[in-house]
Amino acid sequence: MEEVFEAPGVIVVKVGSSTLVDERGRVDRAFMASLCDQAARLVGCGLHPIIVSSGAVAAGFERLGLPGRPQDVPGLQACAAAGQAALTEAYAAELSRHGIPCGQLLLTRRELTDRESYLNARNTIGRLLSLGAIPVINENDTISVSEFAFGDNDMLGAIVSSIVNADLYVILSDVDGLYSSNPQADPGARLIPRVDSVGRELEGVAGSAGSPVGTGGMVTKLRAGRAMLAAGIPMVICRGRARDVLVRLLDGEEMGTRFEARHGCAHESARKLWIGLAEVARGSLYIDEGAYRAVTQDGASVLPVGVTRCVGSFSAGDVVNLRLGDDTLVGRGVVRYGADDMRRVMGLKLDVIARFIPQCKGQPAIHRDELLVL
Repeated sequence: MEEVFEAPGVIVVKVGSSTLVDERGRVDRAFMASLCDQAARLVGCGLHPIIVSSGAVAAGFERLGLPGRPQDVPGLQACAAAGQAALTEAYAAELSRHGIPCGQLLLTRRELTDRESYLNARNTIGRLLSLGAIPVINENDTISVSEFAFGDNDMLGAIVSSIVNADLYVILSDVDGLYSSNPQADPGARLIPRVDSVGRELEGVAGSAGSPVGTGGMVTKLRAGRAMLAAGIPMVICRGRARDVLVRLLDGEEMGTRFEARHGCAHESARKLWIGLAEVARGSLYIDEGAYRAVTQDGASVLPVGVTRCVGSFSAGDVVNLRLGDDTLVGRGVVRYGADDMRRVMGLKLDVIARFIPQCKGQPAIHRDELLVL
């Protein structure tokens, strides 16, 4: 169960629907051929690429003969089923030109919230890499429900990167990277070449809209970047259709926006990353500014006295979001109180809580060892 692929040079490449398909909504086989050519060149250099590919729903339009993207869930899932088959066939055909096999993995967050399934996914990916295959990974859109969906493949790629402890995560997008403002609306917008932390001011830079054929946008890429900073895995957002983009990146050329923590910054443990990235949050705790500073600057636990609001129905041991009053996501962690008890003790000091709930004497709301700060 604990088999781990230890070879260096694991590169996770996420390609979005807006990059993979053409203006008619069909899979662009010329682009896919170029992508697989580049992946083969990486393999020839001793590297181990993993492709996280969107585009199943878009690919399903053509295979099912539909004029456009359905608006109902069964229709979308039918397109995903047909389109995923088309995508896998296309990747297999293009990689086979280089004598490289591919293996398909379809994941949902439901599987990854189970620790055993999480480890099985890691071991399957590792064994495929050790056998010289390129894993092609997508969300299993045919059965995903909203509660367990990743929501976009930017975060799926981040989770895969953390699972395999990748050396680099590349998001191939239809934009050049993260800009200081919306370049479509502001002619003075400038590309941000490097990001070493994600604060509240940077979150305001990202827009919310994705393309007509995708589900993401710069907001989801920023979330993925924040997760990779915590994991200590460099991430690059760049234009996917730039010539030989992967080869140039691996040759050291600066392209797009690179997320990388400052030298010497501590990286979070695998357990914290699993809690923060794979687990489904069952509610939210809102904290005051004092608790925020203690958590982010001093590495402290979340104490009930700093909790100002409790949202959701959860039990002790569930994962919850940690937020500020303006809904800024601070992190995710394992809560030590159920929702009803949390509402009773929030705002109170530990010595006061001990008189009401003796069994919780000295108990933080979230212990720092079970908190991923984002």
